[in-house]
Amino acid sequence: MLSAPLLTAVRRFADAHADSSGIAATGIPGMTVLRAAHPGELQYAISRPLAALVVQGGKRVMTGRHAFDFGAGDALVIAADVPTISQVTQADVRTPYYSLVFDLVPALIETLALEMGGPELDPGPAIRVERTEAEVEDAALRLMQLLDRPQALPILHEQRLRELHYWLLAGRHGAAIRRIGIGAGRAQRIGRAVAVIRADYARPLRAEHLAEVAGMSTSTFHKHFRAVTSLSPLQFQKQLRLIEARRMMLSEGGPASRAAHAVGYESVPQFTREYARLFGQPPVREIRGAKTRLQATA
Repeated sequence: MLSAPLLTAVRRFADAHADSSGIAATGIPGMTVLRAAHPGELQYAISRPLAALVVQGGKRVMTGRHAFDFGAGDALVIAADVPTISQVTQADVRTPYYSLVFDLVPALIETLALEMGGPELDPGPAIRVERTEAEVEDAALRLMQLLDRPQALPILHEQRLRELHYWLLAGRHGAAIRRIGIGAGRAQRIGRAVAVIRADYARPLRAEHLAEVAGMSTSTFHKHFRAVTSLSPLQFQKQLRLIEARRMMLSEGGPASRAAHAVGYESVPQFTREYARLFGQPPVREIRGAKTRLQATA
């Protein structure tokens, strides 16, 4: 169980600032507070490297055939760009789900890892759950306290984010996190190609260009891309397109055909088939059901 001061700080900020989707932006780059008053819908994403500290409630994250259940006092680390399906599993109006999420910064990790020395890189799975260590919790609380000090925020937030990254690297998740920051390492080189796909997901892919960005031959690039992300570059792009199309239809409305063309599909029937394969049903039916369930819990 995390300390009462961190729960109080997160709860007060989230209750005051969370939007309709439960996201409360903090003004600190890469730091977000999440809130949910009910067990939620399945959320599909290709997650960036991040650390999430659960303060209250519970959640499940799935990738491939692996599922991770975690709750108050646990820290989730995702150490690569991987596809995930997540769902809040423990939450109600009286005791909402709260978590504090931090993007992991490769350049900062690289600098700290070089200064710290330490263990070998961990070649294991990209998603880990461990108990939150006291030093990580204290660093998170110190960041939350900055939100009440707007004059200090722009001056001190970088220093305190560095402190948080330090304690994550020094703790149980350290060996997994280190591989994010190795500039010439496989994961970061693939990360450069991932950034290109994220920026241009609606355009046709050229594997040769992505391999050049990663500094690899085309065959080596395909092998390492799948090893890091669990997907081929084409599958990665396809999931990005479908996830963005789903977001557009949920938040903006409009027909499936408009969303399909907006994310780069030329064929609406192909979009419908691939959407149903990923989300379990055709877009019109899935979006209608999702909106109905969201309205019922609003």
